[in-house]
Amino acid sequence: MTSTVTYLGNLRCQSKHLKSEDTFITDAPIDNNGKGAAFSPTDTIATGLASCMFTMMGIKARDLGADLSGSTAQVTKTMASHPRRISQIDVVLHLKGNCDKRSQLILERVANTCPVHYSLHPDIVKNITFNWS
Repeated sequence: MTSTVTYLGNLRCQSKHLKSEDTFITDAPIDNNGKGAAFSPTDTIATGLASCMFTMMGIKARDLGADLSGSTAQVTKTMASHPRRISQIDVVLHLKGNCDKRSQLILERVANTCPVHYSLHPDIVKNITFNWS
């Protein structure tokens, strides 16, 4: 088992990672009867895409002798209705590091093949932008 999720009431859940015992809260978004006081479940999916991309890039960057520390990503999730679902995820990566053009291309390809990217439904539009400084 990976995690447990406890419904706390008032459209809020606490998720616990069993190995590390780390926890996080999710809350229903304002546009779906919630308070919007924490990440929504769909926010965690969109954010997980950027996190997974960075993780895979970090592994490959280490192999290439590069360090991406301090890089950031801006994530925008767009919802659709009927049925309510994620329709689009925009990720803008602002990448720091001592990478030549070849390494940048390799890292971008690695990012676009991360497990979360492959796990998302193909109907979800994924707009990924890489900004290298």
